[in-house]
Amino acid sequence: MKVGLEKLESYEKVAVRALLDSGATGLFMDTTFAKEKGFKMERMRKPLMVKNVDGTINVGGAITHQVKCNMFFKEHVEKVRMDMCNLGKTEVILGIPWLATHNPEIDWEKGEVKMTRCPPICRKRKPEEKKEVKRVEKDEDKEVLRKLVPKKFWKWRKVFGKRESEQMPV
Repeated sequence: MKVGLEKLESYEKVAVRALLDSGATGLFMDTTFAKEKGFKMERMRKPLMVKNVDGTINVGGAITHQVKCNMFFKEHVEKVRMDMCNLGKTEVILGIPWLATHNPEIDWEKGEVKMTRCPPICRKRKPEEKKEVKRVEKDEDKEVLRKLVPKKFWKWRKVFGKRESEQMPV
């Protein structure tokens, strides 16, 4: 299933295909994928040995790092922690802990997943989270600025202007 991952530090979003795996004992992200996409990896206190489906030790060795990020699927949003390991061509695996917590409705014939039974820790995306970022082209277009920028940020409206948005603050 296609999901979005958001880096907690930069809020950069990355689209990924996640594998739902009822045989997996956790949530996993491929180490190479995480490095290529620039996810912040945190060292674990104690390494975990990981075995493949066939019972062999994973070629990547023990799990030594984790990634924390936000995960989006349709209207569903949650903060997740994924263990880093060698997944080959698979980028993300959502295993039994995730499946048991969310108990998604899966229609295997249609290939559809619905998140209708999520626990309270999950939340729905707000409509404003889905809006695309727009830039005000004219500094004097205050009416457009008022529509695009929430009122609580108006005192900083100068930074939303074209000229100011093209340079770093001093």
